[in-house]
Amino acid sequence: MNNSLQILYEEKISPKLFQDFKYQNIHEIPKLTKIIISRGIGEAAQNNKVIDKSIEEIRLITGQKPLITRTKKSIAGFKIRENMPIGLKVTLRKQKMYDFLNKLINLSLPRIRDFRGISSKQFDGKGNYNLGLKEQIIFPEINYDQIDKIRGMNISIVTTAKNDTESLALLQEFGMPFK
Repeated sequence: MNNSLQILYEEKISPKLFQDFKYQNIHEIPKLTKIIISRGIGEAAQNNKVIDKSIEEIRLITGQKPLITRTKKSIAGFKIRENMPIGLKVTLRKQKMYDFLNKLINLSLPRIRDFRGISSKQFDGKGNYNLGLKEQIIFPEINYDQIDKIRGMNISIVTTAKNDTESLALLQEFGMPFK
């Protein structure tokens, strides 16, 4: 697969942002740094097969094996002990990041039922965007018959933008479907 989003950024998006925000230097133009996909799996404390299923789903979606996050201390009220697996995370950079973003924008988000666009209020104040998905079946790699339960995930898009307006303009130029 060619790197169409990266080429689009370098040829079209980058010069447009340079003119719109009147930067003094080309290195001030915001860029995508990384995309982090994470999933919390609370029921993994009682059932180890849940973590294996989730690892396979995230691996299919991203093309990269996820890192298992573990608890730091025991909490009796939640029935968890120290060093138990409770989540997964994947950090995508470079080519895989652009491939995933392309798939998210053009294939997965339009598959959400009654989709009218994503909220433009989920920026963190420093130019990063966070998106929560309620179900993994919007990705074309996931076979509906193979899943045991609908699980969501969090997607964080990290940019070099200084504020939310620059980041919003960058993501809009990539084609992110905001409301």
